This record gives sequence, C-alpha cells and structure tokens, in this order.
Amino acid sequence: MTTIAAAPTATATARPGKVRNRVLWGLQIFLGLFFILASGLPKVLDMVPEENMAAMREAGIGSPWFMYFVGACEIAGGVGLLVRRLSGPAAVGLSILTLLAAATNLFLTDMPAYAPFPLVLSGIFAWIAYERRDTLALRSLFTR
Repeated sequence: MTTIAAAPTATATARPGKVRNRVLWGLQIFLGLFFILASGLPKVLDMVPEENMAAMREAGIGSPWFMYFVGACEIAGGVGLLVRRLSGPAAVGLSILTLLAAATNLFLTDMPAYAPFPLVLSGIFAWIAYERRDTLALRSLFTR
C-alpha cells in the first residue's frame, strides 16, 4: 500500500537558516553603518571630495541639493537595514540606488573605475532583499 505525504502548510514562510540569518545580520549591520557614517553623512554635511564634485558638475548633476538628496536616501537606507521590518524594502531601495550610482559612474561622469564597487553592493543588497522577502509585503510593516 502506498502512502501520500502531507502537503506543506501554507503558513510556512521563507526564512533563512540560523547561520545564514547571522551572516545577513552581520552584513546588514556593517553595510547599514557604512551607508550612514561613511557614505550618507559626508554628502549631507558637504564633505564630498572636490574631484568627485567637479566630475559631477561636468556631467550636469553636481547640484548640492542632489548630493543632499542622495545622502539622505543613503542614511535612510542604512537605518532601514538595521530595522527588522524595514530591512527588505531598504535593501531594495539601496540596490536601486547603488545600481544607479554605477550607471552614473559609467556613463555620465567618465569615472568607470568607480563603477564595480556599487555594482557589487547592488548584488549584495539584492540578495539581502531576496532573503528578507517576507518583509516586502506592505502588511508586514503594519502587523506584529
């Protein structure tokens, strides 16, 4: 006689294992602090190196308000990575932001040597967003 195994329940959520979860949190804490302290704050406090600002002005995107906006987005993304319910959406936002930064370095500012770092970060953030996909639903932001 054959037996049929019970189907998995619909309430099972896609959650990473214990080791993967610790690796993810380690990456999220490191990258969150990096984006807050080393990337976002210098832009908001107007401490960007002059050669970078000159290249951006040449490309037509060197407005101080643009730098403030990007810095604020990086700080918000860094803070979002440190909050469990916001980690997925923050990773999606930072993935898009870093992908656009790589495209800017490649096509607008003539600094292609700066493009690989944001591309790698974009891939890392995409992986974090995939692993934290249970936080991407809007209802997860408002429920316990």
